Amino acid sequence: MSSTNPRLGGRGLLAFASLLIACGGAPAASDSGSSAGSGGAAGARSELAPAEIAQRSMPAIVRVEARSGQGSGVGTGFVIASEGRIATNLHVIGGSSEIEVVLLDGTRLPVPTIAAIDPERDLAVLLVTPPEALPVLNLGDSDVVLAGDPVVAIGNPLGVLDYTVSDGLISSVRRVSEELTVLQISAPISQGSSGGPLFNRYGEVIGIATFIAGSGQNLNFGIPSNYLRSLLGRDDGLTPAALNEELARRLDARPRPTGGGLSIRRQVPEHDLSLLDGCREESMVEAVEGITKAIQSGAPLYNQGNHEACYRIYEGAAIRLERELDCPGLRDALGQGLLRAGTLDDYTAKAWAMRDAFDGVLDVIERRAAADSARGSDDASEESPQESPE
Repeated sequence: MSSTNPRLGGRGLLAFASLLIACGGAPAASDSGSSAGSGGAAGARSELAPAEIAQRSMPAIVRVEARSGQGSGVGTGFVIASEGRIATNLHVIGGSSEIEVVLLDGTRLPVPTIAAIDPERDLAVLLVTPPEALPVLNLGDSDVVLAGDPVVAIGNPLGVLDYTVSDGLISSVRRVSEELTVLQISAPISQGSSGGPLFNRYGEVIGIATFIAGSGQNLNFGIPSNYLRSLLGRDDGLTPAALNEELARRLDARPRPTGGGLSIRRQVPEHDLSLLDGCREESMVEAVEGITKAIQSGAPLYNQGNHEACYRIYEGAAIRLERELDCPGLRDALGQGLLRAGTLDDYTAKAWAMRDAFDGVLDVIERRAAADSARGSDDASEESPQESPE
């Protein structure tokens, strides 16, 4: 199939929404107010149990309520400056006409303005006027986070104020693009917990939780906390109405691929053969069969105009393979495709993002098979007896 043909048969970021810090670090945005993190002497860092992290941090974690004419939604946030700066996900508040935060003691504070936003990374900093200085969570260094590190998530699952604590591991540090790296985590994140903090073993926030649902399964990600640092000193003074206008303007300015014969820019990754190092042949066969079956089921639906159904089939296949394959390279390639699709707001674009990931995987497996075949032929030729000249 050509790069400009919008039909998906054959082979060939506004926000990261439709898809996370205390002792030993510098204060988030203010030297005033108490730290709700690990405490202890300045510069000291000691490992904490999840229960200790929760006990010390909960006073600085808030519930975020967003209301509009279409209904209401809830999320989580956390205080990053004692005078009333609160970090959360942009998708938690986008589209709302009224925003409130609820403190641990039940105190409700209106959010008249949004101090800063980062649509490409799904981040927002809310500004409230508290009656007294708020406890804060300090930002850790997310650049040093590695796969296998422990992580603790605290949030409001399903929007209830009783915070829940879950722990797990950093599954992967994934680079989605030049501008975006995300943390994939095994700790469960439920709806209502988006925007909540992700802590390392020292009780430092190293990410902002983002919940992404797909095909009945959840993919749990965090936006690295270092992305928040550029927002700390800003005061854009956006009201909820002004925020919605800004988001609409950005959305209208983005190119939106359609199935109506317009050019669609393909972004098929060209993986190095080393992607398959350590992969068993059975895993590669399973990947090819799973992807081929998904394309055979999804492509006809796309060509009939049902782009969402096509995407859902592709997404479901990728999630299953990403979790079941014992080949790290293939899992990572499919995970990157899921992440890219999660940053897009159009089912046409989402379907193409997954198809690009599929084609990249099929291509590298095909090239690996060809290389193995050529190598086998060379070996057989070297081993065959040579006839003596007459």
